[in-house]
Amino acid sequence: MTRLFRSSRPAFHRPVWPDRAMLWRWHFFAGLFCLPFVIVLCVTGSLYLFKPQIETWLDRDIDRAVAEGPPRSVSAQRDAALSAVPGGHFLALEMPARKRQATRVLVAHGADVTRVYIDPVTLRVMARRDEQTRFERLVFRLHGQLLIGNPGSAIMEMVASWTLVLIVTGLMLWWPRRPGVGGTVLPRLGAKGRVFWRDLHAVGGMWISLALILFLVSGLPWSFVWGSSFSAVERRIGRLVSVQDWEIGAVPIAATLSGHATMPGMDMEAGAQPALPRPAISRPAISRSVISRAAISRAEMSGAAMRPEGLDAVYETARHLAFPAPVLVTPPVGEGEAWHIRSDTQNRPERIEASVTAQGQVIHITRFAEKSLTDRLIGYGVAFHEGHLFGVLNLFLNLCVALLLTLASMAALMLWLRRRRPGHLDAPGASPRRIGWGALAVMGVMGGLLPELGISLLLLALAGRFLGPRFSALRQKG
Repeated sequence: MTRLFRSSRPAFHRPVWPDRAMLWRWHFFAGLFCLPFVIVLCVTGSLYLFKPQIETWLDRDIDRAVAEGPPRSVSAQRDAALSAVPGGHFLALEMPARKRQATRVLVAHGADVTRVYIDPVTLRVMARRDEQTRFERLVFRLHGQLLIGNPGSAIMEMVASWTLVLIVTGLMLWWPRRPGVGGTVLPRLGAKGRVFWRDLHAVGGMWISLALILFLVSGLPWSFVWGSSFSAVERRIGRLVSVQDWEIGAVPIAATLSGHATMPGMDMEAGAQPALPRPAISRPAISRSVISRAAISRAEMSGAAMRPEGLDAVYETARHLAFPAPVLVTPPVGEGEAWHIRSDTQNRPERIEASVTAQGQVIHITRFAEKSLTDRLIGYGVAFHEGHLFGVLNLFLNLCVALLLTLASMAALMLWLRRRRPGHLDAPGASPRRIGWGALAVMGVMGGLLPELGISLLLLALAGRFLGPRFSALRQKG
């Protein structure tokens, strides 16, 4: 019966998945392209996890030098900062997170932004720093843009796309073919030579694969090509009802600090001011579920008191609202429009923004839960990516993933160097077997969702179709 069944099958049977030889070849070339960039991502990402602590440590000498005594008015501190940057205009003020701390005033001049540190007691200018050269911005731009703007963002998006291919092919190669945990679930650390490096690469990669996929996917909204396409689709279908608070590619630093880094129609030319949306100040309702009723009541009463208008009144309201630090106070776009108080905390679900009149009266408070579903999902992903979604455990998880990914990458490099002959690439040989319709379907879906991956796969297929025979002929003649 079995023989009859087997003989009745057609002679031609198209495979579903590629064989191991083809998987090895795809995994090898994807890893060869991604490995140096992956190392950069691991190092810069690990540093960015501790951005608040590192920034505090870098500014420690400035904050220690603050004089003791009652602080001067916030508007006087702003004016002192403006006098230190000729031709500049007030962009934002970062509220001090501690009792004794220099006031950070952000002053825009042309396309650049200077962070001016002011002693709140003496109004002395303690330091001036270009915002783009600060540690936080340098690491952020190196991590996502290789310090070259949108071209670098496109390169890193390509790396992320091919890293997903690397993960999929790696898991298919890792899939156990024999019972036992050694070499599959746990690395054989007592082994030597190739077995040790193979287990460190394969088993370590397996354990971090899920978290790594989440990191790569949650980082796509920041990228230039995918992020811009996603934002355009969202605007077209009308579901992006609020301005997203993450950057897409390289945007003007002034727009980033003003909280509208990806607003459609923003002028990106050097020296131009961002076309910020005009907040509606006629909304009567206040979202009281964002913070406690007592805090809003104190803010409203402080706004109603007889006192100077403008930054001083808004700052007092912000102090009573007590949003999660760091908190930025930004001026209105036009005459008679609202000021803004917004939390810039890295845990995105805790971010809150308030519109306030020049007298300090709260008009409207927007919380994370009121944003669109897409904004909330991306906010959770960004917070997880930056290691602040669920506290110290998130930081520890991200750091472990970065460490294991670095070890797995170095182990892969060692495996290749140990078997590579001097002067030869020694890539895995091509397989005569067809790629398989299942793999083609997966590649089609991934190529559709990741434009750069789809384009590169198409180019590789065309190169193999038209240039492959020529290279084979040259190799045979040689």
